[in-house]
Amino acid sequence: MLTKEENDLLTQTGPGTPCGELMRRYWQPAALSEELPPGGAPVPVRLLGEDLVLFRDDAGHPGLLSLHCPHRGADLSYGRLEDGGIRCIYHGWLFDVSGRCLEQPGEPAGSTFHERIRHTAYPCVEKNGIIFAYLGPGEPPLLPNYPPLQVDADHVVAQKLYSECNYLQGNEGNIDLLHTSFLHYIRRDLSRLTPEQRQAAVERYGEPESLSGRGPSPGQESCEGQLLPFGLRICKMRKAGGDTYVRLATFLLPSLTVIPGGSINWHVPIDDTHHWKYTIRFDRERAIAAEGSRVDWAPPPTYHPEPNRANRYLQDRELMTTWSFSGIPQKYFAAQDLCATETAGPIQDRTHEHLAPNDAAIAASRTLLRHAIRCVQEGKDPPHVVRDPDLNDFPEIVGTYGMLPTGCSWREFCDQLASEGRGWQTLTVAAQM
Repeated sequence: MLTKEENDLLTQTGPGTPCGELMRRYWQPAALSEELPPGGAPVPVRLLGEDLVLFRDDAGHPGLLSLHCPHRGADLSYGRLEDGGIRCIYHGWLFDVSGRCLEQPGEPAGSTFHERIRHTAYPCVEKNGIIFAYLGPGEPPLLPNYPPLQVDADHVVAQKLYSECNYLQGNEGNIDLLHTSFLHYIRRDLSRLTPEQRQAAVERYGEPESLSGRGPSPGQESCEGQLLPFGLRICKMRKAGGDTYVRLATFLLPSLTVIPGGSINWHVPIDDTHHWKYTIRFDRERAIAAEGSRVDWAPPPTYHPEPNRANRYLQDRELMTTWSFSGIPQKYFAAQDLCATETAGPIQDRTHEHLAPNDAAIAASRTLLRHAIRCVQEGKDPPHVVRDPDLNDFPEIVGTYGMLPTGCSWREFCDQLASEGRGWQTLTVAAQM
C-alpha cells in the first residue's frame, strides 16, 4: 500500500504539482482530428487541470490556447475563426496559434499595444487522426516515433473514451494483465469455433468452456515485469500442456501501455478525477476501416459511455450465470474496465490496498513514475523524453501473445522478438479469441 503522500504524488496532475510537471514534459493527445474538422468550431479542452481552447487557423493548423481571453477573460471557444487566427467576440482581439495578439480593433489606429500581449499557447502536432500537444516548458521534445505514427493514416484507427476517475487507475489497469482472466472473461463454446480458435482459446484460458468464480485457470497464472530505460515489460504466463503461453505488454512513461495485440491505451488526465482513454489501433500491412473498429456506445461529440456508473454499467446478473464473468455484455468490453476503475473512487485511496505477488509490475510502474518525477525536480529530462532523432526508435517495446519457444524464457523471447523487429506485433481480434 502507499502512504497518502505517495498516493497524492502520483495522482495530482494540475499545474505546479510534481506529477503534473512530469506529464507536461511529454507530448499528450489533446483531441481526435475528427473533433476539429476543417472549418469546424473551436473546441473547449481541459487537460492536466487547465482550461484551453483548440482551433484551426485559416491554413488548417491546430492551435491550443488558454481558454480565457487575456483582455477581459471571455471564453475564446466562442471566437471567430478568421484573419489567421481566433478572434474574441467580446472586443475583437485576434490571436494566432502561437499566442501572438495580431490585432486589437477597438484601440486607436496606429496603436502597438497588441505587440505587448502574448497569450498562453501550446505547440500542437497532428498525426494519424490525433492532435498532440506539448504543455511543458522550453523546446518540445520529438514526438515519439511509434509504429502507429509511422504508417499511413488509413492504417490507423484512433478513438477516445471519457473516464470518471484519476488517470492512474486506468493506467494501472493496463499493467494488470491478470484481470483479463476474470473481468473480461467469457465462456467459450468450443464447438462453435474453428480449430484455430479452439486451440487459441485453450492455450489462453486452460478451461475456456467453464464459468466459475475462480476463473478458467485458477492458481495457474503468474505475472512478472522487466525494467526498461523508458518503461516496463510485463508478462502474464501459464502452462499449456508442456509449453508456456504468454501475454506480453509494455508500459511506457508517463501513462500509456502497448497491450498484447499491439494497440496503445493512452490515459490523459483531464483533471485529478477525470481522464481520457485514447486507444490507437493500427495495421502495418493493410488499411483499416474505421467502421466496426470504433466504440459506438461512446460516440462523439462527448465520447461519454452509454454504460456508466449511473446505470451500473448495464450489468446483467443473469449473464453472469451463463456466459460472462462480469455480467457486463462483451460488446461493452471497455466498460468492464470502467466498472473496475471508476468504482474504486474518483481517486483511489491506495492506503488501503494490499498488492499481491502478481501485482509486482504495478509496484514497479509506480517506482518508475517516482523516479521520473525526481528527474524533473532535479532539472533533468525524465526518461522517454527524446530529443535526438537517432534515438527516436523503440525496438525494445513488445506487445504480443503466444507460445514460448521450447527452452526459452519470456525475457529471452522478448529480446529475440526485439532483435528481429517483431516485438510490437499487430494481431487481429479474431486471433485473440
